Amino acid sequence: MTFQSTQDAFDAAFSTAALPAVLPAVILSVGALLMLLIEIVPGARASRPIVVLATLVGALFANFTQLSDPAGPVLDGIYASTPETAIWGMLFAAGALLAWVYSIGYYGEKARPFLAEHDMLFLSAPAGMTLMVCSQDLLMFFVGLELLSLPLYARAAFRRERHDSVEAGLKYFLLGAFAAATYLFGASLLYLATGTISVMELKMMMGDTITTTPVFLAGAGLLVAGIFFKISVFPFHMWVPDVYEGSPTPVTTLMATGTKAAAFGFLIPISFLLPTEATGLIAAIALLTMAAGNLGALVQTNIKRMLAYSGVAHAGTILLVIAGYLASGRDDAIGEQALHAALFYLAAYLFTSTGSFGLLAMLERDGEDLTTMRGIRGLARRRPAVAAAMTLFMLSLGGIPATGGFFGKWFVFTVLVQEGMYGVAILGALMSVVALGYYLRVIVNLWMEPLDEADTGRVAPVTLPAGIATAVCALGVLVLGLMPGWFLDLLG
Repeated sequence: MTFQSTQDAFDAAFSTAALPAVLPAVILSVGALLMLLIEIVPGARASRPIVVLATLVGALFANFTQLSDPAGPVLDGIYASTPETAIWGMLFAAGALLAWVYSIGYYGEKARPFLAEHDMLFLSAPAGMTLMVCSQDLLMFFVGLELLSLPLYARAAFRRERHDSVEAGLKYFLLGAFAAATYLFGASLLYLATGTISVMELKMMMGDTITTTPVFLAGAGLLVAGIFFKISVFPFHMWVPDVYEGSPTPVTTLMATGTKAAAFGFLIPISFLLPTEATGLIAAIALLTMAAGNLGALVQTNIKRMLAYSGVAHAGTILLVIAGYLASGRDDAIGEQALHAALFYLAAYLFTSTGSFGLLAMLERDGEDLTTMRGIRGLARRRPAVAAAMTLFMLSLGGIPATGGFFGKWFVFTVLVQEGMYGVAILGALMSVVALGYYLRVIVNLWMEPLDEADTGRVAPVTLPAGIATAVCALGVLVLGLMPGWFLDLLG
C-alpha cells in the first residue's frame, strides 16, 4: 500500500458520510490509546475511571444516533451502519460498561499496578466486536475478530499468580489461533472460487453454478466452523468451562456475552453461504449443542462452570434460527426475522448473564468457595438482595415468563414453527426444560438449604458500583420480559 492510498483510505474513513458510521469504533480506539498515555503521564492515573466511563458512554451514544439515521455502506462497501448494527453496538458498549463496573474492587494488590492495561484491553474488545458486526468484508471481520480475541487472551491470564488463570489464557489462545486459521483458510477458498471477499458480492453470486463447486462449499464450511468456535457450539465447546472458570470473573462476564453476540451478529447475515441442504445438519448441531451444554451443567458443583455449560446451551438455542432461515430457502424476510430473534435473545442474555457473573465476582471477594453450590447455601439469610437478584437471573436463563429469557426463546422457536420444523422446535423446548434442573438447584440452595454455621459472619456489604450494575441488569431483564415491544420497536 502506497502513502497516497493510505491517505485516501484515511480521508474516506473520516469523510462526512463515513464518520458517523465509524465513530463508535473510533471512540473506543481513542479511549484505549488514552489508557496507555495515562500510564506515562505523571498524575494522570486518577483519571483512569473517568476515561473508561466517558469512552463507553460515548460509544453507546454514538451507536444510539445511528438508530434513526444509519449511514449505510461506507468505505467502498466494506463497512455498514444499519439499525441492527447500531443495536449490536449499544449492547457491546453496555455489556463492557457493566462488566467493567463489576471489576471495580475485584482485583487484589498484586494486580492493581496493571489496571491501566486491564482497562485498555477492556476498551479494545468492544471495538473489535463493533468491527465484526459492521463488516461487509471477510477480511474486515477477521480484523475485528482479532481485535476482540487478543485482548481476551491476555485478560483471561490477567491473574498471573494463579495457575488456573494462566492455563485459561494459554488454552484460549492456542484454540483461538486454530479457529482463526480455520476461518482464514475458508475465506481464502471462497476467494479462490469467486474472486471476491465482499459479503454483498458473494450474496449476489448465490444461485450461480460457482457456488455449488466443492471449493466454494469447503470454503463456506471452514469459514463457518471458525465462527462456530467463537460461539462455542458442539463440537467446538470443550474449551469453555476451563477458560470461564480460570479467567477473572469480570473478564468471563464480557467473554460470555459480547463474544457470542458479535460472532452471531456476523454469522447470521452470512449464513446464506450455506446450502439449503445443510438445514438438517445445522439443526442437529444446534440440538447437540443444547444437549451437551445442559447435560454438562447438570453435574456441576461450581457455578461458574455451570454457567459456562449453560452458555453453550444458549448458543445452540440461537443457532436454531439459522436452521429456520435455511429451511425457508434463504428467504430474506425470514433472515431478517431470524436476525431480530437473535438480537432480542442476546439482549436478554446480556443482562441476565452479566448480572449472574457479576454477582459471582462480588461473592468471590469474600472467598471463592461462595461460588459453589455448597457455598451459596442459605445466602438469602445473609444477603437477601443478592439472592433475589440471582434468583431473577436464573429464572430468566431458564425462560420463565415475565423475564427477557422467555421471549428470547419464544421468538427463536417462532422462526422454527413458521418453517414447519415442529420436531426440532419440540426437541429444543424439551432441552430448555432440562435446563431448569440446574437453574432451580441454584435457587433451592439460595433460599431453602440451611446456612452453614462457618459462614454465619461473612456478610460483607455490596459495593455501590456493583449494586448499581446489578440493578441495571435486573431492570433490563424485567423490561424485556414485561415490555418486549419496546425493544422490537427499535428494530423497526
